[in-house]
Amino acid sequence: MIELYWFLFLLALGYIFGRLSEAKHYRSILAREKSTRYIPVVTFRHYEMNVPVECALVVGNVVISIDRFKQLLAGLRNFFGGRVKSYETLLDRARREAILRMKEKAIELGATAVINTRIETASISKGASGYVGSVEVVVYGTAMIPEQTSVTQDTKLSV
Repeated sequence: MIELYWFLFLLALGYIFGRLSEAKHYRSILAREKSTRYIPVVTFRHYEMNVPVECALVVGNVVISIDRFKQLLAGLRNFFGGRVKSYETLLDRARREAILRMKEKAIELGATAVINTRIETASISKGASGYVGSVEVVVYGTAMIPEQTSVTQDTKLSV
């Protein structure tokens, strides 16, 4: 009987720390999304810019794992059927984090927009039981970097 109490205690502990970690990650995502809101990320291939631009590939990727408590809940949901909310939040966090990382790299390059954005996902560390252990999300696009137009003036010294 004591083993059952330990199991339930560890399960509750995993749930609490998993929720705290997820909430902390969402707060970080929201703050970073607010600070990078001025850079549009679009899926179409052409974007009208009024200035000449240079293009550069920018990539953002992330691997996020699911905690054991959510994995247990997902297993029960798979058994009974229905939406697997624990995987939905996992994918949402991974997608948003990867987009933020791509935008941050675009900002480092001085870009004002990212076009032709694509998102790729993959489940990794799938065990023999078929449960997803981690999700990898890769986001890539073309950063539109305005060319630096500098006006040079020739000054001649008169002697």
